[in-house]
Amino acid sequence: MPAHAVANLLAGLGVERSHSRPRVSNDNAFSESQFKRLKQVPSYPGCFDDSAPASLWLTRFFDHDDQRPHQGLALFSSSTVFNGQVDEVIRRRQAASDAHYCLHPERYPNGRAVVRPPPQASTCSDLGHRSLPQ
Repeated sequence: MPAHAVANLLAGLGVERSHSRPRVSNDNAFSESQFKRLKQVPSYPGCFDDSAPASLWLTRFFDHDDQRPHQGLALFSSSTVFNGQVDEVIRRRQAASDAHYCLHPERYPNGRAVVRPPPQASTCSDLGHRSLPQ
């Protein structure tokens, strides 16, 4: 695809161009973080014989990654946030935390722990401001 067609497509999807590091191919922080995560998985083979095994491995990786708790989402999985299950998970986590607090208040010198929700928005200088699904 011509570069201007791709740029127009991405602009239509709300993706903004990054001008933070012009003419640098690795300035997309989200993508670079994903590549780093992918390469750090112990099962990452490093190279594939052809596209079929690569596609299978990546499908499994992304299916698992969708269920993995993310630090930037207050240890919620991306699928939990996307599917609107945050309130239920917060209720379960808070109930477990409160039960533990009742059994061992001496372990909580600052009082009862409060489960925090994920941020309402995600920001990145490369992509601009994005709201997370509710």
